[in-house]
Amino acid sequence: MDNLKQNIIKNIAQELDCGFDCYFNVKTSEIISIPGISYVSDQDDFKKSFEQDFKSIENNTTDFIKFAVLESFESFKIMELFVQQLTDQNLKAELGKVLENKKPFQNFKSKVDQSNFRQNWFDFKQKKIEKKVETELKTNKASSQQWL
Repeated sequence: MDNLKQNIIKNIAQELDCGFDCYFNVKTSEIISIPGISYVSDQDDFKKSFEQDFKSIENNTTDFIKFAVLESFESFKIMELFVQQLTDQNLKAELGKVLENKKPFQNFKSKVDQSNFRQNWFDFKQKKIEKKVETELKTNKASSQQWL
């Protein structure tokens, strides 16, 4: 895969990780990022702020592939996979317990942030989200055929 395509996949993954839905135009390689609805407090302001983006997507529906913000279960699975591949047995055990208890997302973040594996976590998560984006592009082959 060439650098441009890999950069697009990386950018979409980063936006998803920040809580944005992404719309990728397979003809122009444009990426439109819109905050996930859970981040919106005022629907009217939201619609007004992103009116142009919504129109662009609506007017070119067949050209866009939507990448939705990760569901909680998807994020949780990435955390589980990260824990499974850890070589530090103490951290592996601690994070395993964190995932079994209340507030796993908050406590996982806190525990990883205090460890020497913080950057490893970010890199791991980024790669997993990029793989998800790449898989979705391949799944939408009819839409993305000329792009792939």
